[in-house]
Amino acid sequence: MLKVLTVVGARPQFIKAAAVSRTIKAHNDSLLERKSTLIDEKIIHTGQHYDTNMSNIFFDELDIPSPDLNLSISNLSHSSMTAKMLEKLSELFLHERPDIVLLYGDTNSTLAGAMAAAQNKIPIAHVEAGLRSNNHLMPEEINRVVTDRLSSLLFCPTTLATNNLTNEGYPFRINDTKKQKIILSGDVMYDVLTYYQESASKINLINDIPLEDKNLITCTIHRESNTNDNDLLEGILDELIDLSKTFKIIFLVHPRLKKSKLISNKKFQDSNIILSDPLGYLEMQRLLMSSKFVITDSGGLQKEAYLHKIPCLTLRDETEWQETVTSGWNILTNPRDNKLVDALNSFKLDLNNYENFYGDGNASQKIVDGLIEYT
Repeated sequence: MLKVLTVVGARPQFIKAAAVSRTIKAHNDSLLERKSTLIDEKIIHTGQHYDTNMSNIFFDELDIPSPDLNLSISNLSHSSMTAKMLEKLSELFLHERPDIVLLYGDTNSTLAGAMAAAQNKIPIAHVEAGLRSNNHLMPEEINRVVTDRLSSLLFCPTTLATNNLTNEGYPFRINDTKKQKIILSGDVMYDVLTYYQESASKINLINDIPLEDKNLITCTIHRESNTNDNDLLEGILDELIDLSKTFKIIFLVHPRLKKSKLISNKKFQDSNIILSDPLGYLEMQRLLMSSKFVITDSGGLQKEAYLHKIPCLTLRDETEWQETVTSGWNILTNPRDNKLVDALNSFKLDLNNYENFYGDGNASQKIVDGLIEYT
């Protein structure tokens, strides 16, 4: 039996874990028909995302097994949160002694899981290895670089990600007999979209959002560099209000932004902007299906926009999903430049110039196979 401890804590990780956990269950269910290794997976939720719309709803609608343990660690600074997670996960790993720790992405939960596993000499499998924005001031970049270095199994979503690792000198030696293993798995988010696309397309109503509108823009802003500076945030919001003269904007308000005095119905009452709580996975995919553009500072949403063949405007100077930019479907813009409208008007897309960078929809199977073969 292969004992796997999966550590998740944030919205994108719940979605990714849905694909792999479903494949693990299918693998175990098929053992009567073929000889293979039974996988005992336990899911640990750090509590990093605690809001219902950012956490619980994903376990419900994506049929993810309920977490075996919720550490309830949230609403702290990056350093305090990571330190608390590291302490709790180290204790848990010592008690459970898993064969491997499975981590996703680049959050504080990812970093804490990697450090706790490494200190306890437990192999680490990192899903979404090799991504690089090359901005080492971003917490996410620090998290992914450190996690890659500590991991034994590196599951890369794209060819570019594998190239990033080899250019940095990977694979490195783990011990006297073993090196890290790099596997081009494809992207688990593509797996999830492929699996749930039909269900999402059947959703006809999402709150007060006019899905039939042909000029919808889906917008999210959550990155601290954009939300913690009131002058910068106000400039972004004013640009959105200006843009709403042409488009109807669905602004999905992150829990962090709800605390801002700048986010109020009064500010937007004369605009064509609808404020909404974050959506569950299926509703979010349905909204994207009806959107003409996406404006975001999220890493994952850039990629989801690309998977839906929707042009995306990213409020950052860099991205870890560089292929979305080089292909022309994603434009990076510094929010301090106040050029949202100009950037949106600069799209010159050839709709036939679309390449699937993210695999064949079987990334989760390659990950499960990789776990079994490695251990």
